[in-house]
Amino acid sequence: MEADLAQADYDLSRWDMLPQIVANGQYYGRSNEAGASSLSLLSGRQSLEPSTSQERDIYTGDLTASWNILDFGLSKIRAQQLGDEALIQEERRRKAIIQIMEDVHRAYYRAVSAERLASRLRALEGDVSSAFQTSRQQFALRRTAPMPALSYQRELNDIQGQAQRLTRDMQMAKLELAALMGLAPDQQYSLQLPEQMPRPNRMVMTYEEMIDQALQNRPEIRESLYAQRIGEMEIKKATLEALPSLEGFVGIDASSNDFLFNNDWAGYGARASWNLLKVFSTGKRKKKAKAQAALERERGLATAMAVMTQVGVARTRYESLASEYKTASDGAMVQGDILGQIESLAKASSASKQTLIRERMNSILSEARRDAVMAEMAEASAHIYTALGYDPYTTAIDGTENIDTIAADLKVLWTERARAPG
Repeated sequence: MEADLAQADYDLSRWDMLPQIVANGQYYGRSNEAGASSLSLLSGRQSLEPSTSQERDIYTGDLTASWNILDFGLSKIRAQQLGDEALIQEERRRKAIIQIMEDVHRAYYRAVSAERLASRLRALEGDVSSAFQTSRQQFALRRTAPMPALSYQRELNDIQGQAQRLTRDMQMAKLELAALMGLAPDQQYSLQLPEQMPRPNRMVMTYEEMIDQALQNRPEIRESLYAQRIGEMEIKKATLEALPSLEGFVGIDASSNDFLFNNDWAGYGARASWNLLKVFSTGKRKKKAKAQAALERERGLATAMAVMTQVGVARTRYESLASEYKTASDGAMVQGDILGQIESLAKASSASKQTLIRERMNSILSEARRDAVMAEMAEASAHIYTALGYDPYTTAIDGTENIDTIAADLKVLWTERARAPG
């Protein structure tokens, strides 16, 4: 909305550079004749009898075009500044869209993890609850030793708490994704799970190449450049305001007064004016404008340094998470093998139900940890694109496109980018 409003201001400002065309209409009437006489300045005697040259009721009209050269110059500068303001708002919109893309990446993969583990978590919670109740009953009937039974119940309770926390986190992930998609909190939806989860990719761009891309594409950098341009224009405006104003005008007039020899005529002329107070204050206004321009340049340098730092942090975080993901994946694989062995032993009555439940929980936790790192890695990958200032969509969207078409285009684009982030 702000970008659209800024664009509207810019479009309107271009009209200020055109000449002013003003149409006037007037009616004038009086209760008696508008007569007058003349007095000789030499003899002091009345030289004419009272006479009139005006009717009691008069209608007049005129159409005048005028153009002020100084106002034209100032209007042109203001239009250029408003154009840069519109570009600034557009960059802020880009920044918001890029940030939404990053948030959706994180929330989506967290929600995917929730979908994958939800059924297993529900089954585990049922097994834990059943085992806990059975153990409590045996303890109440004194069919088992007190301390082993209580230790078993405590472990079951801890497992139940971990399962409930995981369930809560998963529910929050889906709610967060729903909010990002603009869905109501109570609206149910399902996710199309990817055939395979993303894997870490090797960086193909050097750090210097990433910095170069970021300094060209980041919305903050472009916004700073536009702000600097606005500041430079302010210096020109302060100089122009000290110059004389020259205005030319031309128009046509008409009157209903029958005493006029010509009831319609064309008028033209020019006038000049000079605001001397602005001349005296020019130095201070230019000094202020130069100080503002210098401040914007310093802000630009600070922004560039911040962008370079963000690129470095994003790259380092992605590489670190890629290593963490490998470790978490190996851990989940090992835990899966352990669970397989325990399930085989349990079928042969060589492993207790307590051990089986514990290893099932450990298996779910290891997969949840792996998926959590995967979600962070997906977010880190998206953060690299954010740090580089890449747009999430390469063509303009005006709202008339088919969702399936946009989704297909995005799939192609992001599949290509995912092969080699950075």
